Amino acid sequence: MEAVIAVVALLFVLLVVLGAYATVKAVGAAKRGVDRTLTQARRTVEDHTLRAKSFAQIGPAGELAQLRLKLRTSMRATQDALRAGVAEDESLKESLGLFERLSAHGHELDDELRRLESEPDRTTLAGRLPDLRERTERIVKSADSLRWAARDRARRFADDELDSLSAQIDMEAGALRHWTTEEPPTTTPPPWPEAPAAEAPAAQQTWPDGPQQRTAEEPTRAAITPPDPRPSYPWQKKPRPESTT
Repeated sequence: MEAVIAVVALLFVLLVVLGAYATVKAVGAAKRGVDRTLTQARRTVEDHTLRAKSFAQIGPAGELAQLRLKLRTSMRATQDALRAGVAEDESLKESLGLFERLSAHGHELDDELRRLESEPDRTTLAGRLPDLRERTERIVKSADSLRWAARDRARRFADDELDSLSAQIDMEAGALRHWTTEEPPTTTPPPWPEAPAAEAPAAQQTWPDGPQQRTAEEPTRAAITPPDPRPSYPWQKKPRPESTT
């Protein structure tokens, strides 16, 4: 009885632990989903704000907004392309590692540009713009290079696979259409033998005519054939001559 109670208690504890673990995992997943949603919403709002500033403001403030928008757009596109491609091509892991290092410089530059947006000294800000512009161009160029290289690699693999598939389909189509590409030679049936030459009427085989028909060459037979003379024996009497009186 005590063993049964111990087993039941152990099962209860296991169920409680599994329930707590599942609850923690669900809460963590929900929290990550909420954080991801908030981050995406904040990023979208910030991008729209920068786009509006780049069109509405003039001078150094407007150029700073343009640089930030250009930097963020390029870095985000490269990150999405590499993360999507590494799931299918393991060789992109090294490229993704290089991008992570480049991303650190990008975040540093973006933070600096954001702080300079509230800089009241426009003269000092205008003096620093060439250096900020050059750094932005270098980072954007490197990010674009990684992104386009990954896309070219994926397209090359897709083209190779398409070429191989097209060749296989052409071979299969040719095999299915073999009766149109390689027709067997037409065999002419042998001619029927010609009929033998007509022979003379006398040589032809005909059924015999009836008894009433005779040819002109056949001699006429007597209607009654006289019997042969009877043989005579020695014990027979000679016939008497008939009397004339």
